[in-house]
Amino acid sequence: MGICRPSMFGNLNVVAGVSFTVSLALLIYLHLNPDSVRARQSDTILKIARETLACFQEGLNVETAQKVCRLLLPATCAQAVAITDREYILGYVGLEEAPSTPGTPIRTKATHATIEDGRIRALHTPEEIGFPTKARNLRAGIIVPLRRGDAIIGTLKFYYRHANDITETQLTLAEGLGELMSTQIAAVELEQQTKLATTMELKALQSQINPHFLFNTINTIASLVRTDPDRARMLLREFAIFYRRTLESSDDLVELMKEIDQTMRYFTFEVARFGEDRLVMDVDVEPGLEDLMVPAFMIQPLVENAVRHAMPQEGQLRISVEAYSEGDDVYIAVSDNGIGMDAEQQRKLLSPSASKGLGIAMKNISERLTGYYGIESRMQVDSTPGDGTCVRMYLKDALLDE
Repeated sequence: MGICRPSMFGNLNVVAGVSFTVSLALLIYLHLNPDSVRARQSDTILKIARETLACFQEGLNVETAQKVCRLLLPATCAQAVAITDREYILGYVGLEEAPSTPGTPIRTKATHATIEDGRIRALHTPEEIGFPTKARNLRAGIIVPLRRGDAIIGTLKFYYRHANDITETQLTLAEGLGELMSTQIAAVELEQQTKLATTMELKALQSQINPHFLFNTINTIASLVRTDPDRARMLLREFAIFYRRTLESSDDLVELMKEIDQTMRYFTFEVARFGEDRLVMDVDVEPGLEDLMVPAFMIQPLVENAVRHAMPQEGQLRISVEAYSEGDDVYIAVSDNGIGMDAEQQRKLLSPSASKGLGIAMKNISERLTGYYGIESRMQVDSTPGDGTCVRMYLKDALLDE
């Protein structure tokens, strides 16, 4: 079936804590000299990431912060790692543990300053660190803010024996870990909110990541580290951007091209996994529609479902994404030449009682279409077994106020 004029989302069933699993692996790959990356390092990184995942599923508190500090310390050149909230030390592992027992108040002026202004600080003297006079094993440090949205909720700190141990690599690593931990904390809280408020279905879709896609992509990139390191680095950067935008986006309306760019970014990972001989995607956006504001997270789920469920046993799956206008109305179509579906499967997809997996994703997209563009707007699924599927979204009067 070609482009349609006149899926389909996989099971979203993994906790938001998975994002930190990806983030830690990405961070280490991105900030180490690619020439020094070895296959054995990926095993160590993934092991740490899996263990960290279990911590963040429980939220951020004294117990989990202490566990995370133990996991992060061996992955850096620091002699100690600490995590605080706005008032107290939550976790501390490494040299000079005695004066930094979890639960004790923050004493470092630089930490309080970072909590107030959100700036990363490199401390080069014992006086700046603020340890007791007799504690002289640690003489330098880095303080990174932890954020939840615009609010600073605490800090991540790394301590070193000497000031010259704080290299550009260590500063970049510390900053990246702080950003990724902030993303993880926000994602966990977002998932908790979706459990308490079923009306936030969009946030649920954003915060739940398909675990098969996640681990398949990590494995694909890991296999490229030796054979094509430049491509591996490119994919890792795109992977980091993809997950950050998926988890952190709080806007329900986005520019059409931003939505399509995110979809193309996702598709890049699937092509890396399956190969260009098995997957191809065409995008055709009518000039002038690029900046049209549309509901977020409405195209990529349809493309992802096509990859997961429409792939033929042999040959190439061709997916087409098209956006065009007719007067003030806009149509967005996602079609494929895959295995298709029967009438009963189509009926279930758009059923008002759909409550899980692809059904709830389709229901969510459909409801947001009518919410923004009126009851005349709709989603239509046309499919024939063996002859592909087309999902067409009709946005009534979308250009009326443009």
